[in-house]
Order: sequence, then structure tokens, then C-alpha cells
Amino acid sequence: MLKVEHISKTFQTDKGEVKAVRDVSFEVADGEIYGLIGLSGAGKSTVVRCLNLLERPEEGTIYFNGENLASLPDRELRKRRKDIGMIFQHFNLFEQKNVFENIAFPLRRLRMNSTEIKKRADELLQYIDLEEKREAYPSELSGGQKQRVAIARALATNPKLILSDEGTSALDPETTQSILTLLKDSVKKFGVSIVMITHQMEVAKEICDRIGVMEGGEIIEEGTVEELFLHPKEKRTFKFIQKLRDEVEDISVDAYEGKLYRLSFDNVNVSTPVISHLSRLFDVDINILAGNMNALRSGQVGYLIIEFLGAEEEKDKAIAYLGEQGVYVEAM
Repeated sequence: MLKVEHISKTFQTDKGEVKAVRDVSFEVADGEIYGLIGLSGAGKSTVVRCLNLLERPEEGTIYFNGENLASLPDRELRKRRKDIGMIFQHFNLFEQKNVFENIAFPLRRLRMNSTEIKKRADELLQYIDLEEKREAYPSELSGGQKQRVAIARALATNPKLILSDEGTSALDPETTQSILTLLKDSVKKFGVSIVMITHQMEVAKEICDRIGVMEGGEIIEEGTVEELFLHPKEKRTFKFIQKLRDEVEDISVDAYEGKLYRLSFDNVNVSTPVISHLSRLFDVDINILAGNMNALRSGQVGYLIIEFLGAEEEKDKAIAYLGEQGVYVEAM
């Protein structure tokens, strides 16, 4: 679907040269939701503007359905762009056009006949559940309704890829959840892939299949959501997921007699009574101090902070058993 190879982008400013994107590479498969997550200034939005060549990278190549976009003449590039929809943080609706006309706008640019335009726009109005707002203007809509219209507009031309640039960051949590549900459903119903730009790990864990963590214009770590939650390799990645994991720092190691461990459970073993088995198999006492679970798109991951009490030999056997069961064990 989408293959990005070693792209870089530099901007000239009054203060000199700014390298916004540095040697970024990633791939997005058919039907996949790929997240680019990072703080403001990490280069995420520049990357997404490079994907449809609104910004042209000085280096690297972007392949879309096997074609090198940069090699296409302008006329052919415009045709390919109809296969790439875009969603923005602040909706970017036309304030002087009603909901129907906002959705119909990209279809009119393709010079479709009025019958086809009406059919497609009405289908999408029904899909986003805003048929009663057909004649309403953006000023009469809530933020969530505006973003639903923006999603319908992005889907209007039957694209293969949707680019979402902070598409939920202006919304409240409940509305964000409804928009994420709509986007996930769009993947199933229309067969699109999505590149999701966000600084919100809550959003990424809910919707993404894989994530690239950006910092300083680079992807510093990449993996499935489950991999990054359970075994983050970079400090920046850990900071993003820290609020969603058990806060180890809130527990004083010195306050307990036994040694403390953090246990991480993946989607396979999160529902297995491993701790119950452990206490029956080995001569150890287990004190559960904290724990939580996080729902990811691929399933669930869980965390426990435990205190082990018992002979060292028995504790070593118990830890080895946990590893055999696929539980990741970290000493605190």
C-alpha cells in the first residue's frame, strides 16, 4: 500500500536551516492503521504532508500502490491524490457550505455528474449518522459532528489511504472515542488504510496496529502497539506509555520486606491465572501491590507490581516459571 524510504525534509527559517524530517522510513499494509506519535515539533505533521507531496522531501522515496509519487507528472499526481483522503485537527470544513456540499466538494472537483454526487454524499451522510444535518452549516454543528463530516468528505472519492493529522486532539474524550470507532469501522467497511498522526498515546493504543515513535524528526522506535507497551526500548517511548502503565515510581521499594517485580502480561496470557498457579507450585508468598489492564486494538495487556516473599531458590524457580508462561518480569 504505502512504502516510505529514507525521506528527509529541511526548511529555511530566519534562524537558519531546520531539519524537520530525518531519514524516515516505514510501511503501511492494506487495511492497517499505522500511528506516528510524538510531541509537538517531532516532525509528524511534516511527514504526513510529504506522503501526498504537499511537501516534497529533498531525499527519499514514497511509493503508493507501487508507484513512486515523486516521479509522476503533475497531472498524474493529481489523479493519485484522489486515492488519499485527509482529516485535520480543526476539521477544515467550508463554513459557507452546508454539510451536503462539504461532502460533495471533492466529487465536484472530479466533475462527477449530479446524480452520482447526490448518491455518494447521501450514502456517506447515512454512514456518519448525520442525515438530519444535511442542510446544516458547520457553525451549527458540534466538534464531533464536524469531524464526522470531515471523515465523510475524506471517504467521498473512495480513497485507499486516509491521513489523519491530529484528528481527535480537539475533541473531548467521549467524542474522541466515537470518532475512533468510526475510523476503525471505515477500515472494515471501505477497505482503507490509515496513517494516524497523534501526540495522544490513549488514541494510539485504541486504534493503531503498529506505531512509530518520533522525536527530533526521526522514528526512534517502531513496533506493534503490544510490543511498545510491554517492552519499550527508548526513554521517550516509555514516557508516552508511562501514564497508561502502573506507575512504578509511586511505590517505594524500601517500604517492603521482599523484592518487588513488575510483571507484564500480553494478550495471550493476560486471562490466564498465572499468579494463582504460582502460589500453588512454589513455596512463595505473593503480595499484589498494584495492577491495571489496557485495551489495545489487538487485545489487552496487563501489569502487576508484586512482592515475592520466600527462599531465594523458590523465588528463582517462580520467576523462571513466569518466563516460561510468557510473562515478562522486571526487578524493581
